[in-house]
Amino acid sequence: MYGLNPLTPLDLLPLPNPQEFVHKEGVTKAEFVKKMHERIKNQIHQQTEKYMKHRNKGKRGILFEEGDWVWLHLRKDKFPNQRKSKLSPRGDGLFQVLKRINNNAYQIDLSEEYGVHTTFNVMDLTPFAGSEEQEAETCDLRTNSLQEGGDDGRRPSSGPTSGSTTSSMTRKIQKIETLLLMAEKHSYTCSKMS
Repeated sequence: MYGLNPLTPLDLLPLPNPQEFVHKEGVTKAEFVKKMHERIKNQIHQQTEKYMKHRNKGKRGILFEEGDWVWLHLRKDKFPNQRKSKLSPRGDGLFQVLKRINNNAYQIDLSEEYGVHTTFNVMDLTPFAGSEEQEAETCDLRTNSLQEGGDDGRRPSSGPTSGSTTSSMTRKIQKIETLLLMAEKHSYTCSKMS
């Protein structure tokens, strides 16, 4: 009574065979849909690879190692206090890479005064080439701006400029050239006299 399950008419029936309930056309249609999904998935993957190859042509991947020095691009949405106006600097640096999370994300040594998280995308980082003094030296081509000789490249050319040259502009160019030639002759005669 308490531990015994009574026999019911359902207990006496044999179990049905699941193969009898499967529709053959439904199975073939399901197989067709599965194969179609697999083909579409492979085609999407191939098109993505083709697109990536085309879009990344000529681009070089930038990878930073721990300890590298980088410049940081200050985006307006991430650094609203540092980018209040157009004239504010767009970059800041030097910061050291502390950890490489993956090829696109890096953790840098950023002070707390910025008030943002220290993890940045590789697009916000620029590799540091050298010291600022070295960069300033390479920009100055002449050791002394008052040094005699040499051409600073500021003299207007005697050939046509870009666009159409009017007659008044041609006269101005010729006048400037004659004044420059006279100034060079004058400085040459003054240097001979002294």
